[in-house]
Amino acid sequence: MAQVKRIRRAVNGILLLDKPRGLSSNAALQKVRWLLNAEKAGHTGSLDPLATGVLPLCFGEATKFSQYLLDADKGYETLMQLGVTTTTGDAEGEVVERREVTVGRDAIEAQLPRFRGEIKQIPPMYSALKKDGQPLYKLARAGEVVEREARSVTIARLDLLACEGNQARLSVACSKGTYIRTLVEDLGQLLGCGAHVAELRRVQAGPFGIAQTIALEALEQAHAEGGNEALDAFLLPVDSGLEHWPLLSFSEHSAYYWLHGQPVRAPEAPKFGMVRVQDHLGRFIGIGEVSEDGRIAPRRLIRAE
Repeated sequence: MAQVKRIRRAVNGILLLDKPRGLSSNAALQKVRWLLNAEKAGHTGSLDPLATGVLPLCFGEATKFSQYLLDADKGYETLMQLGVTTTTGDAEGEVVERREVTVGRDAIEAQLPRFRGEIKQIPPMYSALKKDGQPLYKLARAGEVVEREARSVTIARLDLLACEGNQARLSVACSKGTYIRTLVEDLGQLLGCGAHVAELRRVQAGPFGIAQTIALEALEQAHAEGGNEALDAFLLPVDSGLEHWPLLSFSEHSAYYWLHGQPVRAPEAPKFGMVRVQDHLGRFIGIGEVSEDGRIAPRRLIRAE
């Protein structure tokens, strides 16, 4: 018998998943997409399988704006295991070396200022960055080590939350592209005992915090009780990740021309930057950028239903 193709739904919005440990970001996305039976989906920056926490999942029209969440600052809490280095920089890797730990809270606190502000990081070999078209982690698994160029990242906040035995818990607020594994490894090296990430939890992704997330188990329960549509209640508006941007309201006339790709004027527009736009009925219709002549040029559009 021929397999019946599943007809997917047009689902639009953002779902904030508390990603469970042991699941890749893409596997988590595909699981939630299946639960929603959604046509189009994407996530906004990967979390390692070891990591848990805030993973914004974009569906339908929201995927048009996922890049802005990908570029947003992030917040993490991590448990640093002192005295042990691993191949991957986290608990998933094989142990490379064990060293005695003779440092404590005071020594850790003394080193933290060196990592605050703009710093340089060399991306780990076990990362999704590519060299000649090959992900670095594939080269690393084959035993290869290639030269990686140091990158500038910004650590806006780095605090020691707790220190007990050979473990220390850190809170980190950082720019996109920051590797917490590299931060922990570099700190461990300065302390003279080495270190790796034992636990990692993302608590902030752009404007979204951990308190807004929902667990995969809760989504599965809702699906079991009410089907695909039951999960729609957990969706945030398409533009919820951009709510810190100025919001402009267009007249029916202006919205018509703007949705057809033409820049228009808006009296209340800021002098520069990106803006959200809604039509005369209050429906979000896309994002625009203020041009030098003061008009709002469309950048990504949504057709109002």
